[in-house]
Amino acid sequence: MLTTYWLTAIRYLKKHKLYAFINITGLGIGLAACLLIMVYIRHELRYDSFHTNADRIVRATMEYNASGTVNEAAYTGTKLGPESKRSFPAVESYVRTYLSNAVVKVGDQTFEEKDFLYADKDFFNVFSFALLDGKASNALTLPEGIVLTESKAKKFFGTTQVMGQQLQIGSKTYAVAGICADPPAYSQIKFGMITDFMNLGPETTAEQWWTANWVTYLLLAPGASAKDFEAKLNAYMQKDDVRKEARLEGEGYLRFHLEPLQRVHLYSNLAGLEPNGSIKYLYMFGIIAMLILLIAGANYTNLATAQSAGRAGEMGMRKTMGSSRLHLFWQFMGESTVITLLSGTLALLFAWLALPALNSITLKQFAMRDILEPVMLIALLGLLLVIGFLAGAYPALVISGMRALQVMKSSFKLSVGSIFLRRSLIVMQFAISVFLIIYTLVMMQQMQFMQNKQLGYQKEQMLILPVDGKMREQYETLKESLLTLPGVLAVSGANETPEFVQWGDGVTAFDEKGQHNVSVNAMPVDVEFITTMGMQMAAGRDFGKQDLLSPDAREENSASSKAFIINESLAKKIGWEPEKAIGKQVSKHVDGTVVGVVKDFHFQSLHEPVTPMLMFLEPGYVRQMVVKLDGNNVKKQITDIEGWWRSRIMHRPFSYRFLDESYAKLYAAEQRASLLFISVSVIAMMLACMGLFGLASFTVVQRTREIGIRRVLGAGTMGIVWMVAKSFLILVGIGIIIAIPSGLFFGKQWLNDFAYRIEPSTGIFILAALAAFCIALFTISIQTIRAAHANPVKSLRTE
Repeated sequence: MLTTYWLTAIRYLKKHKLYAFINITGLGIGLAACLLIMVYIRHELRYDSFHTNADRIVRATMEYNASGTVNEAAYTGTKLGPESKRSFPAVESYVRTYLSNAVVKVGDQTFEEKDFLYADKDFFNVFSFALLDGKASNALTLPEGIVLTESKAKKFFGTTQVMGQQLQIGSKTYAVAGICADPPAYSQIKFGMITDFMNLGPETTAEQWWTANWVTYLLLAPGASAKDFEAKLNAYMQKDDVRKEARLEGEGYLRFHLEPLQRVHLYSNLAGLEPNGSIKYLYMFGIIAMLILLIAGANYTNLATAQSAGRAGEMGMRKTMGSSRLHLFWQFMGESTVITLLSGTLALLFAWLALPALNSITLKQFAMRDILEPVMLIALLGLLLVIGFLAGAYPALVISGMRALQVMKSSFKLSVGSIFLRRSLIVMQFAISVFLIIYTLVMMQQMQFMQNKQLGYQKEQMLILPVDGKMREQYETLKESLLTLPGVLAVSGANETPEFVQWGDGVTAFDEKGQHNVSVNAMPVDVEFITTMGMQMAAGRDFGKQDLLSPDAREENSASSKAFIINESLAKKIGWEPEKAIGKQVSKHVDGTVVGVVKDFHFQSLHEPVTPMLMFLEPGYVRQMVVKLDGNNVKKQITDIEGWWRSRIMHRPFSYRFLDESYAKLYAAEQRASLLFISVSVIAMMLACMGLFGLASFTVVQRTREIGIRRVLGAGTMGIVWMVAKSFLILVGIGIIIAIPSGLFFGKQWLNDFAYRIEPSTGIFILAALAAFCIALFTISIQTIRAAHANPVKSLRTE
């Protein structure tokens, strides 16, 4: 019996090819989109779950108020880990980490790597990174031992059988003490090489609460509560001797927060070893998947309901020949099952074809095996069963329950409730589609605003070169020679480039009102940095060579020079007008004088407001050389700079980046989200139009005789198109009216994450509404114009 149902269903679908194509393809596209979104969501939710001790590992973050302003950081000083283990039974072990760049020399080959990790000796005991060679207990205990990942070993030596082999990093020679499996893509700790934390140098041997450059993880004892331990730790930080050691005075404090390892990636607002994801975006993508599925399911239900009216005679005949209501019900469900199974197969094919696009957008490496995992296939099968039942059940129950005479009458029509359902589904489809279009346009407008906003410095044509200790020994000579190259307008340097400054510090300012303590971001810079970057001075001047040569200039490697430049926000925080700030005294470990006030510039993403900034002259801290190009022939200029580099800097390969590209990376998550929204908006509108095309086609067939009569009586093509289209366009209009306020509301909710944001313009809503109307009208017109141009005589013979 089941075989008969399926064979009958296949014959019916072959007879009605357009209906079958729209249903199977539309549902396949919708399911494929859902599968890909599910793959991405599952990947994000799996972050760091592979560690055996995942439920006992926490990341420690700092909250501090040392100068009247509360700050948070994902980094800690060197003391937190050791002190926690010594003083609290709740802590079983700790791991401090630091991710660095490294120039690696193996034989005659030199490599520049960005994934050199320093970590404490217990790293492989706390985290479950599989060692393929070597032992977790002693892999990092050798004074200058190093563990390579499998891929790094093959890159450096061509094989993984490299235990004991040597490689040089900087001035140190390391011996391979272990080979580790490559970290999974869903790990927040990604590395290619790892060595003992103490190999960083003297700055790590002394235990300090401050100098917070290290990401610290704690392994709690079995049964220990992170919340209870956090409370005890912060109570400990309030002890008088601890506060004295941490140099905390008055209302200043230092607190620590503990984030469960598996929640860091999606729930923390503090990035550590890699940029975090966002649980909000996962919720958004999950909702989008459901909306896409709703549109695809609505298409199926709409067409199935509409088509069922044309099958009244068939069903009546089957009833007359003795078919029971149950038989007819399963006939409809058989057709629904065939369609959904074919759609599911097509969805797998579409998902496979779309994987490269997903990888390009998300910067992941998803493969077909991620789609074919059992949990994904079970989810797909579940969706198929639910959609198939819901889409096939309504017409099956309605028609199978009617009497044979009733369904065989030529005047048979579906109930008012059925028509209302179809219209409601059309409204829902276009409301969802227009909502997604509006939301996407808001995101795109904000992204354009961020790219075009004046940041207070020039980011175009600014080439950034790395500077290491060996280069700093001849820094001035390198600068002078670089300035002789064609197209190089200026050269300066800084510890960090201005698109994202992480150095946090505190300063004390003095004036007639007394002492002012302020938390700031700080930038060690070279002479003429402000001029090179195209920043504007509100008062005073840029750093010059006279500041280095003055009698009381800083000694080499000191904490600060005697000259300071502050930004407008810091001047305002203290209570100074820019002009009156010149000559004022400021202390940052040593006393100095304000020589300039720079106009506020954005040194963090536009998510954050501009905060107080202090610049101090310190060429010894320069890690990034800024080269300003004229932009006339950038490709040739880079070639010239590469030749200059290779002739003077022999110990490391040439590498560079552009400042505008680094700035764009600040909004990588938003860029990916906007690309995903564009993709799903296109898919949603395409699915809605496929359903509309199917319903318009069905309507035209039902009204073929009427169209023929109107043509004989002189009706024009546009009149006939409007006759068919107006009822659909009214439904599209209702969908647009529903979509606009919801799109505006949720768009503004997303914009609230930015300190600097657009106000959604009226043009966005007009554009979305016009796009929906035009696409809908075009979709309806395709089939209507064809019917209007048909021979009226043939049209009148259709009944």
